[in-house]
Amino acid sequence: MEIRTYQTQDEEQVVELWQLAFPDEPSWNESRALIRRKLDVQPELFFVAVEDGKVIGSTIAGFDGVRGWVHKVACHPDYLRRGVAKKLMSRAEAGLSELGCTKLNIQVRAGNDRAVSLYESLGYVTEPRTNLGKHL
Repeated sequence: MEIRTYQTQDEEQVVELWQLAFPDEPSWNESRALIRRKLDVQPELFFVAVEDGKVIGSTIAGFDGVRGWVHKVACHPDYLRRGVAKKLMSRAEAGLSELGCTKLNIQVRAGNDRAVSLYESLGYVTEPRTNLGKHL
């Protein structure tokens, strides 16, 4: 398995992966639009896991100068529990660190216990925060 930066020829496979990994994604997270926006801002922090020419995982990271964020940590269902997400997170953390990021935040949707377990196994802790959002 190789972890590398997203390339434009990965688009179809990434969209298919996200459809599998995030079947109930809200409309404001439309995959192709999200990919285009990410390619405009820190595209070097968009990573894919590839095995035998197939995209089997992805993650998007970003740094606003204060905090780092990770989104779309996805693993193809056929490759779960093989270290794909851990390797993607490690690469995202390294990329953020290279930019001077000292703290990384991750939001997990309520009820996604598998994701919480993954992040806890990587040293993340649940912080007492209230998450607020607004669509622009």
